[in-house]
Amino acid sequence: MNYQFDFNFLQGNVGLLWDGLKVTLQLALVSNIVGLVLGFGLCLLTLSRWFFLRWPAQMFIEFFRCTPVLLQIVWFFYCVPMLFNVFIDPITMGVLALGLNLTAFNAEAYRAGVQAVPHEHLDASVALGLRPWQRTLYVILPQALRTAIPVLMTNGISILQQSALVAIVAVGDLMYVGKSIATEAYRPLETYSLIALIYFALSLPIAQFVQWLERRQDTALAR
Repeated sequence: MNYQFDFNFLQGNVGLLWDGLKVTLQLALVSNIVGLVLGFGLCLLTLSRWFFLRWPAQMFIEFFRCTPVLLQIVWFFYCVPMLFNVFIDPITMGVLALGLNLTAFNAEAYRAGVQAVPHEHLDASVALGLRPWQRTLYVILPQALRTAIPVLMTNGISILQQSALVAIVAVGDLMYVGKSIATEAYRPLETYSLIALIYFALSLPIAQFVQWLERRQDTALAR
């Protein structure tokens, strides 16, 4: 291999990469907030005893789990304006597409956590006279969240990585900026390797924390 790496092209482009990174972090952070909040609400709908609430929630989950994320992003960017005559700025549209996708996956993580709550705890909350919303907020949510946290964080890492797909619709994230720089500087190997390292540096600490958290939970359950 005679290829000579040359990163001199980064001079003058660091600011562009930083701007792209900020967009990527914004997409990932807001999408995770949307997914965490809406995911729990969607989970409760899937566990409802009423069919007219449970069935649409389950179909929502299956749609986002069984279709490619790239297709979802393209559909939101091009089909929503055509169907509803609604025009939203690209970052907000990206958050909407990624956030709803994450909502579906987080709902399943929450559901597993809710189903793991001991029935004795629910019976005790009923005996104490807690209202349904109080049981949900003070008994079910804390225990379900504790069980679901590793999966929720793993889903968060995935949405950070999948946010790179918004580059296909010209959102100025890290991947889009990197693609533009690689095209202009004729240095795709250095550019894409650098972008991969940035995503790796962002994801690795979270992945390590998830592994530590899982080991801690396994140790607590073994006692």
